[in-house]
Amino acid sequence: MAAPLDDIVILEIDNWMAAPSAGAVLADMGATVIKIEPLSGDPMRKMGRPVKNPDLAEGFQDYDFQFDVDNRGKQSISIALDQPEGAELVRKLAAKADIFMCNLLAARQEKFGLGPEEMFKINPRLVHATLTGYGTTGPDAWRPGYDVTAFFGRSGLYDSSREGDDGVVPMARPAQGDHTTGLAMVGAILGALRMAEKTGKGQVVETSLYETAVWTQATDYSVTAMDHAPVRRRPRHQMLAICANRFPCGDGNWVVFNMMPDAAYWPRVAKCLGLEQLLSDERFVDPSSRYKNMGALIDLFDAELAKKSRDEWGKIFDDAGLIWGPVMGLHEVPQDPHAVEIGMFPKIEHPEHGTYTTVNIPMRFATADVKPQGPAPLIGQHTDEILALSGFSEAEISALKEAKIVGSN
Repeated sequence: MAAPLDDIVILEIDNWMAAPSAGAVLADMGATVIKIEPLSGDPMRKMGRPVKNPDLAEGFQDYDFQFDVDNRGKQSISIALDQPEGAELVRKLAAKADIFMCNLLAARQEKFGLGPEEMFKINPRLVHATLTGYGTTGPDAWRPGYDVTAFFGRSGLYDSSREGDDGVVPMARPAQGDHTTGLAMVGAILGALRMAEKTGKGQVVETSLYETAVWTQATDYSVTAMDHAPVRRRPRHQMLAICANRFPCGDGNWVVFNMMPDAAYWPRVAKCLGLEQLLSDERFVDPSSRYKNMGALIDLFDAELAKKSRDEWGKIFDDAGLIWGPVMGLHEVPQDPHAVEIGMFPKIEHPEHGTYTTVNIPMRFATADVKPQGPAPLIGQHTDEILALSGFSEAEISALKEAKIVGSN
């Protein structure tokens, strides 16, 4: 099977996780993604958590799986971008690329001659894509941003996720905002690529951690942008509907209900939990009454759910036709039968260490070869190959290495 982007060449200058994750998705779609790193490498290298599995092959004991997931299937060339010759080399490589993507702030793009105007002089059909914390324009375009600051913090997501007005601000898991923004980057790039192919003219697109986070909260912002009212941070005992809440079970694991309208599901839920007597209780006779007495009702539900484990209750909920979900631990999901069946954790064959498990992108193609194409490259692993394909002779490549414009393989 052919891959959707198997004739597309992408030049990528980025680091950490957000923009690299977009490159990984495009590589999975078959694109040739050339990652340009500093001579010292992407600072994300060797930052991943070590694997706690003594049964792994020896070569995987120190393998950086977190770097791998955002850089798999790419080629790597290391270039001293801060040297004029290095920036000029990037521009030469861009002449044969379809897409140039980066996470450089606008000022740095201009400093190195890698902004859209300069790049279009070299390649007028190029798609020029930028991912930053806050965008390339506006009063804070200068500000560096990570997902915990721009995506979770400034967008309101951290604040709205607190449990009640006095709740502690939760801590996000690594790169969740980065990967979400990476998907936005992919969408923008594919749209721009389509336009470039139709018109023959280069396109400029961008996204940011800040903008993407706001979009993920568009349901809240569709109203808040009109009335500017703070979001009500409701504790569990003050939720609007008993059939849309979360509950602890007897083994310490939790379940989530989401059955609306509440009036339609209330009798079924009460009977499923063996609480039929509540159906005639005046405190809970209708949705308004249940809301007014939500604290007492939650306590009754908690007491009943404490009698069985999450998975025991799950079978009962399924038999009753309830809409629910288990709150699963990260360690459980790779063994989830549904995750296994739909291929959420595919395998990659490493040429030296053997087979290992990775994480699939959230899109599946019925008749296209979309999958992880291989492991992440070593720093500068493909330097000679990339330069040779771009027309550099062996002598020219050696000269670039001696001048420390590019790194050695």
